[in-house]
Amino acid sequence: MFKILHTNGRARRGEFTTVHGTVQTPVFMNVGTAAAIKGAVSAEDLKALGCQIELSNTYHLHLRPGDELIKDLGGLHKFMNWDRPILTDSGGFQVFSLAKLRKITEDGVSFNSHIDGRRVFMGPEESMRIQSNFGSTIAMAFDECVKIPSPYDYVKSSCDRTYRWLERCKAEMTRLNSFDGTINKNQLLFGINQGATFVDIRIDHMKKIAALDLPGYAIGGLAVGETHEEMYHVLDEVVPYAPDDRPRYLMGVGTPSNIIEGVARGIDFFDCVMPTRNARHGFIFTRHGTINMMNQKYERDLRPLDEECGCPTCRNYSRAYIRHLFKAKEMLAMRLSVMHNLYFYNELAARIRKAIEEDRFEEFRAENSEKLMKRL
Repeated sequence: MFKILHTNGRARRGEFTTVHGTVQTPVFMNVGTAAAIKGAVSAEDLKALGCQIELSNTYHLHLRPGDELIKDLGGLHKFMNWDRPILTDSGGFQVFSLAKLRKITEDGVSFNSHIDGRRVFMGPEESMRIQSNFGSTIAMAFDECVKIPSPYDYVKSSCDRTYRWLERCKAEMTRLNSFDGTINKNQLLFGINQGATFVDIRIDHMKKIAALDLPGYAIGGLAVGETHEEMYHVLDEVVPYAPDDRPRYLMGVGTPSNIIEGVARGIDFFDCVMPTRNARHGFIFTRHGTINMMNQKYERDLRPLDEECGCPTCRNYSRAYIRHLFKAKEMLAMRLSVMHNLYFYNELAARIRKAIEEDRFEEFRAENSEKLMKRL
């Protein structure tokens, strides 16, 4: 399923073949939490913006509209009219970050919905069944994302439990994929490495989950409060223990610089709400740094958001117009800005792939890693 085409240092250029199409890696996955990109961006738009994988959220879709409904309507691909790969996260992060009055046991987690307060239980088997109802291409294992900082002993016991949960996820997915009524019998399970910033726990956990021979492996529980230096140190130490012949996914990361630095450490998959969230508030990524469309200096600026960008927004609209839309509180401001930022992130991944192929990734990294985060 995963083929490495070229390497340049620790950076990898690969292809990941799935039942819903082949993904070119490194790849940035566009986050559509509730089966939609926030900012009024459609599935057709996503294709025009270069999106290869759409990511949806198990926790949110389970609570509304419900995974049984989505299954009855033909699965998530049909529901949102998307025929390329979809990755669904397990719901674990949201259970531990959004839910109220949660209680963790060996079986799973019971919690109160943040929508209506009703009591819900989710464990490894429940998460797998929900994601099977979605029919997503890739399902993430159910895990606990611990806070940083957390006590060493708690992180260790949490990782041990997450490993036991992963074994149950694998068994349940194998069972579900054997049923005649399963929407996607080729659904793939990715395991998740945890351990906060304790490198010894991370390495031990990665060794254990690597032995389960899964289609892919994620590194979770980062970009949740630690410094970039701490995150990069964890990657430096842990990634070498992830299987070389499987894709590696750094969850919830991040800035353009984070992506470049992650690729430099052997990461293949990324996702983050940053491009869409920032865009909805007027913060725009360009090849020369970030700009704030609320700034008055753009009031008469007839240039596109990024003069080197070929996205639909930059081909047709000026900074002055988009700034006006934000000031007038027009929805179109968010849509045009989200489309640009997603195009920027997807094109960044394409530029990274090309740099790896041409053995100039370190040159690309040196030129862009700091520059892209500069505020203009």
